[in-house]
Amino acid sequence: MLTKRIIPCLDIKDGRTVKGINFVNLIDAGDPVELAAMYARQGADELVFLDITATVEKRKTLIELVKNIARYVNIPFTVGGGISTVEDVALLLKSGADKISINSSAVKNPNLINELAKEFGSQCVVVAIDTKEIEGKDIVHTHGGRTPTPLETMTWAKEAQERGAGELLLTSMNHDGTKNGFAKKLTGKLTHHLQIPVIASGGAGTMAHFAEIFENDDADAALAASVFHYREIEIQALKQFLKEKDILVRL
Repeated sequence: MLTKRIIPCLDIKDGRTVKGINFVNLIDAGDPVELAAMYARQGADELVFLDITATVEKRKTLIELVKNIARYVNIPFTVGGGISTVEDVALLLKSGADKISINSSAVKNPNLINELAKEFGSQCVVVAIDTKEIEGKDIVHTHGGRTPTPLETMTWAKEAQERGAGELLLTSMNHDGTKNGFAKKLTGKLTHHLQIPVIASGGAGTMAHFAEIFENDDADAALAASVFHYREIEIQALKQFLKEKDILVRL
């Protein structure tokens, strides 16, 4: 049985870490390099860096910031935002990223998943899915959650897997920033229908929420932002809590 992973997320805008609710009303949450270094020291299993306005602003990911963060972390480091070519990924990996995350570019050009998996290996390719429930259906959104697509989440998740994604990062826009708990039902549905790991994102507010999303193997990893940024939950304390709940984690 694989250990469950705890992953802090740095949502980056204008070079700063930000956090909002339901993808809007963003506020400053600190310096990304300082936060990354802190999480590595605290025992985070991985780190995710998402340049959340790169696609909307039609620019590439902040390479220099990626390099600076990579200098201070010794844990797997995933980078996303504005990635649309094999060359983009090669540059990010050279700059210190271990994995890359694609979202809007994969929806626009699904063959990009195939190309990246072939060039760099599936273990390097994380497909991020921003999903929102609309009229009873879970709908994929792109451009930082601004643009709904015709795709239903389960259908797109299966296609991403078939094309070579090594992992899915599932963010529930309905739950994002609410601190009311992860989208347990949808996350579990994906996990039990797919063969690749699913990272749950959106809604963490308490340690119990992490335990809930790991129960019944509903998620392989859990990602959160504000509860870590503002020290509402300390990573080592969270892992100890999960261990006491008989959930396998790396201490």
